[in-house]
Parts: sequence; structure tokens; C-alpha cells
Amino acid sequence: MVVFVDTSAFINLLDEDAGDHAAAAATWLRLLNEQATQRSTDYVRLETWALLQARFGMDAVRKFDRSYLPVVEWLHVTEPQFAAAKTLVLSARRRGLSLVDAASFTVMRDEAIEAAFAFDRHFREQGFALL
Repeated sequence: MVVFVDTSAFINLLDEDAGDHAAAAATWLRLLNEQATQRSTDYVRLETWALLQARFGMDAVRKFDRSYLPVVEWLHVTEPQFAAAKTLVLSARRRGLSLVDAASFTVMRDEAIEAAFAFDRHFREQGFALL
């Protein structure tokens, strides 16, 4: 099984006070036990790092770096994928749809990834299964 991992999953994993922390931790353990292939993008990696550093400090960043970065296969968003993501955001005309999310959807389609480990409704809206 191949699963895309979103920023929202990482934040819920690392924020023990988050309402979805227990669900995120259970899903993460299940994916590890099933030896699922977990993929994400360099955009998600950057966004997660920045959010963790701003909200929770360097201890959270270190945990992300040591415990989560090595497990995930990191895909680089290509220029054509960036262009497609940019078009999606601009055509959607919605403030809530981020470029990072749009790039994730584009990469998921290109890589034929159908499921996302995410707590973001935009993935479902785009036709992906949420874990």
C-alpha cells in the first residue's frame, strides 16, 4: 500500500494536545506495522518543519527530523507539477486551498496514490481516500 502523508498528519502526530493526536498515532503505527510505503513532497516537508518550529519549537523539529523524515519517501515537486498546482489554486479562487495542498494533489495523481494520511478535507474534496 502506498500512502501520501500530509502536513496535517505530521502536526497531529507531534502535537500531543491535538484533538486528532490519538487517531494520528494509531494510523502511523498501523502504517508502520503494515510496512506501507509512505510518500510526501518536499513542499510538505518544508511546510511541516516551518509550522513545527513556529508553534512548538526546536524539540518538535528534532523529533520530526529523527523519527519521521527517515521513514517517508520524499518526492520533489517538478516545474510542471508546480505549474499544475498553481493553476489549480488560481482557478479555484479560494483562500483556503494552499499551493502545498494543490502540489500534493498533483503529485498524488502523477504517482497514482489514492490514499492520504491527512486531516484536511481538501484531500477528500479532490477524490482521495483519507485514512
